[in-house]
Amino acid sequence: MPKFSNAYRIVPSRLVLSVLAVAVLLLLSGCGLFGAKKKIQVPQLLTPLTEADKARLIHEVNRLSMVKSIHGKVDIQFEDTSFASSGVADQYRLVDGTITLQRPAKIYLVIQFTFVDIAQMASDGEHFSVAVLKGDERYKRFVKGTNNAVYPKLDADGTAKTDKQKTEKETVSALSNLRPQHLTDAFMIRPIEPNSSLIYAQSEFFQEEPDVRRQAKKGARIMRGYYFLEEFLHNTAGETKLQRRFWFDRVGGIRLARVQTYDERGQLITDVSYYNEKTLGSTTVSLPSRIEITRPQDQYKLSISYQDSASVELNREFGPKAFVLENKWQLPEVDLDAQYKKVTANQ
Repeated sequence: MPKFSNAYRIVPSRLVLSVLAVAVLLLLSGCGLFGAKKKIQVPQLLTPLTEADKARLIHEVNRLSMVKSIHGKVDIQFEDTSFASSGVADQYRLVDGTITLQRPAKIYLVIQFTFVDIAQMASDGEHFSVAVLKGDERYKRFVKGTNNAVYPKLDADGTAKTDKQKTEKETVSALSNLRPQHLTDAFMIRPIEPNSSLIYAQSEFFQEEPDVRRQAKKGARIMRGYYFLEEFLHNTAGETKLQRRFWFDRVGGIRLARVQTYDERGQLITDVSYYNEKTLGSTTVSLPSRIEITRPQDQYKLSISYQDSASVELNREFGPKAFVLENKWQLPEVDLDAQYKKVTANQ
């Protein structure tokens, strides 16, 4: 019995000593834990947040889809993101442009620098053509193809691009790989129409972003609230695939801020952001005055803004000839469809 009583006395003593040791360690090494306090900057949630149902979101998309044609002077900033994975992105000089768009998917674009044409491109809705007029004679070319086809990226000499080191010729290569229909899809948003094969789902989302307000401090962050409206295609095989995701900014109203488009495999192919909505031309129509188009698979980003919102012309009817680009410069032609057929035959 004496042995048992001594054991019971020893256990509490050891427990007390252990607690005291832990307390001393906390006081010595963790004085900051209980003493000095560090302020953590929490991003401010922008308010008020507007409530909206699915019908309201669909109405906003279709409101922007009512414009039949657009014609105006624009500023164009091109950014090649080919080396984005290694932190390199070449941003080419800001250039002037004249853009003409008309539903469905028709476009004629002239790109200039100091009143000299750099490139011209057009699409009649089915086929496209791009005339590269800048640079050395050996790099000039007339590229043509089909809108819904997928082609390998062209190098500056008109052949499929390899993994060789980037050179000055990338500017020419970038213009060769710019497709006119990518612009029409961004400017002339396809409306949401009742369809038994399409399913729409609404959800809420919050994203931390840089604070771009005028009164914001440098490096400040905010939290912005969005609604997602996602468009799913339900095919005959019973599969459901995401086609488009619409982002609606909810701060102080409902504004379409972004549209993401996906391919059959669910890969992001186009990411379009809309900014600075203004009344265009002599109409009462309000549209984004700056549009940023990112093509992750094609490795470029394009920013287009109207030079003068008041001079933009809307809903004018253009004839078919307005969207035809002919090789009047007698440039060497690159027929992407013919190249694709040749490669397929060899394989």
